[in-house]
Amino acid sequence: MQANLKSSLSVRKTALEQRLVELGARLEAIEEELDSHHNPDWEDLATEREGDEVLEATGTAGLNEIAQIRAALARIEDGTYGECMRCGAAIAEARLDALPWTPLCRSCAR
Repeated sequence: MQANLKSSLSVRKTALEQRLVELGARLEAIEEELDSHHNPDWEDLATEREGDEVLEATGTAGLNEIAQIRAALARIEDGTYGECMRCGAAIAEARLDALPWTPLCRSCAR
């Protein structure tokens, strides 16, 4: 059972680390796109700015996810990953499969 738990943690840790790399690349692309808009035509610039709002929201969501992933990786390192940060109960595997960075069990997340 202990070996299975270590294997599961190793798989989750690898997946979380890969997600960090993906998010980093996505945020870099968003930043480059936002920096590239310098259209002298006011109408075109207004259209670009509307798109910028979407990119900025996506970037903010990515930064939030990065923080959650880093916190989950820290919990893996300190041995508390999979324990609810609020009540201390075990977080269901299905919930960790869906939200591998979640710090809360289903009951506490409500």
